[in-house]
Amino acid sequence: MKWRNLTSQNSVLMALLHPLRFQSTPSPSSLSYAPIFQFLTGLNLLKLGQQTHAHLILRGLIPNSFLGAKMVAMYASSGDIDSAILLFDRIHQNASTLLYNSIIRASSLYGLSERCVTVFKEMDSGGVRGDYFTFPFVLKSCADLGDVRVGKCVHGKGLRSGLEFDFYVGTSLIDFYVKCGEFGDARKLFDEMPVRDVSSWNALIAGYMKNGLVQVAEDLFSQMSNKNIVSWTAMISGYTQNGFANNAFKLFDEMTNDSSNVKPNWVTIMSILPACAQSSDLERGRKIHTYATSIGLNVNVSVQTALAAMYAKCGSLSNAQICFEKTPRYKRNLVSWNTMISAYASHGHGIKSVATFDDMIRAGVQPDAITFTGLLSGCSHSGLVDTGLNYFNSIKTKYNIEPTQEHYACVVDLLGRGGRLNEAYELASKMPMPPGASIWGALLSASKTHRNLEIAEISAKKLFVLEPENSGNYVVLSNMYAEAGMWIEVNNLRNLLKTRGVKKNPGCSWIDVNGKLHTFLGGDKSHPMSGEIYEFLEALPEKMKVFGYVAETTFALHDVSDEEREQSLGSHSEKLAVAFGILSTSSGAIIRVTEEP
Repeated sequence: MKWRNLTSQNSVLMALLHPLRFQSTPSPSSLSYAPIFQFLTGLNLLKLGQQTHAHLILRGLIPNSFLGAKMVAMYASSGDIDSAILLFDRIHQNASTLLYNSIIRASSLYGLSERCVTVFKEMDSGGVRGDYFTFPFVLKSCADLGDVRVGKCVHGKGLRSGLEFDFYVGTSLIDFYVKCGEFGDARKLFDEMPVRDVSSWNALIAGYMKNGLVQVAEDLFSQMSNKNIVSWTAMISGYTQNGFANNAFKLFDEMTNDSSNVKPNWVTIMSILPACAQSSDLERGRKIHTYATSIGLNVNVSVQTALAAMYAKCGSLSNAQICFEKTPRYKRNLVSWNTMISAYASHGHGIKSVATFDDMIRAGVQPDAITFTGLLSGCSHSGLVDTGLNYFNSIKTKYNIEPTQEHYACVVDLLGRGGRLNEAYELASKMPMPPGASIWGALLSASKTHRNLEIAEISAKKLFVLEPENSGNYVVLSNMYAEAGMWIEVNNLRNLLKTRGVKKNPGCSWIDVNGKLHTFLGGDKSHPMSGEIYEFLEALPEKMKVFGYVAETTFALHDVSDEEREQSLGSHSEKLAVAFGILSTSSGAIIRVTEEP
């Protein structure tokens, strides 16, 4: 029921409470309370619900299954799941399907998946049959737990109840099988459904996309005759998650076309913005921002946060700041704060990351593991060694968060960049979980910078096991051996590279100029302007040397002359992209180049 204003709500509530307010009224039965609890459900009037419950107890009345179901629903919808569970546990003897459904639904929506499944088992063993309200929530909990065995048992119960092809139950079954990776069962069920609701199609499409089966999802989408906003958004989100940014843009353009009957909503906008970040397409991001504003979505906190993240990843920190500042302080949630802390960190503004973190704490928002990853990264990139260490030490003691592999990697990088390699290595050696590639990679990078061959050897050999195909690790150690004159070790490493068949992949960078994306590979000469680009780069060193510039060639190549090494450094993909940007834009224009990680 929709209520137009508070006055109408109050008038209905007064009418419902009237029989309970006057002593002259005969003592009401428990059924008199049912419409009151039903009315209060979803209105977040917990205090009034508790008072009504107390009134019922004072009258010496005990809720039956019907009333109990209404009371459980009221407590759960008002944020008091503990009271809902306590009430159910007290009155669930001889419970009806309605009462079981109320606690199963509440448990599922609160993420209490194990309890949801346990209650269903109790319900089934007691001979109480589930209905089309029962099975969707139980299946959702089975999917959350990844419990295929129990989920299939629930499927069997639904089949015996004749509910397998009910729209809600059928879609929940498909969603369950998809989330558990059982695509054969999901597709079989889908194909056997006599009537397919659009949500069944959407569940299957989203599942295929989530597991990287893009072509299968595309085929299914093309067969749909009745696509809704969820269908379009699932495809766009799937394309983005699987790295197909251009496909996502194409579909989004179709939605925004005047001839389209389905228009983007705030979830669609949030799904397409990461594609802009993925391809570093700032101009595309700005156009989507303009579109979102034109349909009134710019006031949505989630959209503003997604816009801030997009701008930061596309290199425009100033626009990211504007989006963040447009969100009223009282509306900023943890994701909003985390986005800005990470944005400052990725742009090398560690002090601003720290200041934003302090603002967040003052605003009463508690940090999570993601917060500290951004914060520690910011400290690392800005040389705030002692500040970063203090925050790292406070993660567990002050905020009761268990430090993760990412946190340790940030601190190892922090110490390494600060030249404290022995401390960094000691931390990596004593951390509570096995160090991953990110940690040994940070140590190898720091060892190269500070010319510590001993730790470089240890780190590189760990990486040869963890990342056997990553040629960069071999090259770094080989060049450090060469610099130390250890030519036998250099040859051994090169033989290892050949034996393993590891090949050095050329660097890849891209730049957007006038709305068109230009991609460059290291040493590549396929671009139409290659002649002008290389001519520009060849002339540049001499001009720079006039101002005292000397090319750093130490860690480039060690089996060629200094002149050849300098030329090699000049043909790096990012330098080709920058040169093209300088040649193709007017003086003073901002050039943004993205390098493949």
